[in-house]
Amino acid sequence: IQELLRVMRTIDDRIVHELNTTIPTASFVGKVDPGQTCKELYQSLMDAHTNRERIIKNCISQTSAVVKTLKEEREKAHEDAALLKQLRKEQTKLKLMQSELNVEEVVNDRSWKVLSHLTVMMFCPNRQS
Repeated sequence: IQELLRVMRTIDDRIVHELNTTIPTASFVGKVDPGQTCKELYQSLMDAHTNRERIIKNCISQTSAVVKTLKEEREKAHEDAALLKQLRKEQTKLKLMQSELNVEEVVNDRSWKVLSHLTVMMFCPNRQS
């Protein structure tokens, strides 16, 4: 899942590049609608963030169910070392997925700040930021 999330975070990792290639320079302002371009980039970010959050929360939900089942089985079979090992493995996976939610929050926040800052600069070039 971490590899999938890494690939899915490409838009966030390249936000400055995306903005530089989608927002027109002064010589192309008449040929490209910067408002529409920003709207499309905004929608792409929203979709990416929504999809990643949904995937992470789905994994957390599934892993939580597995952990719950393993805990119940562990209550019945205290001496089963393989069961204990599997429970610990699933608990570790659950913690990793929960930490991915925190990473996602940081990644999203950074992207929105960059998008917001550059959008203000583009539409209000005389404004101090």
